Amino acid sequence: MIKEHDRIILTTDLPDYGLKIGDIGTIVLVHAKSKGFEVEFVSLDGETVAVVSLLTNQVRPIGQREIAHARPFATA
Repeated sequence: MIKEHDRIILTTDLPDYGLKIGDIGTIVLVHAKSKGFEVEFVSLDGETVAVVSLLTNQVRPIGQREIAHARPFATA
């Protein structure tokens, strides 16, 4: 179960926000019965680039032995 402050992986592109599958975010709010989440995405230098409402099928928990990958961020 995903809970507040968990880090998650985005499972769908969100071009309106400049976000791509695999981007890492942090759950800042869990909606009723975990039907959705408010997720904050932050650049590696600490700047919040988006806070987005997402459904459960748009995120997944971070699994074991996964590695982060950096990419330049460009808004749409």
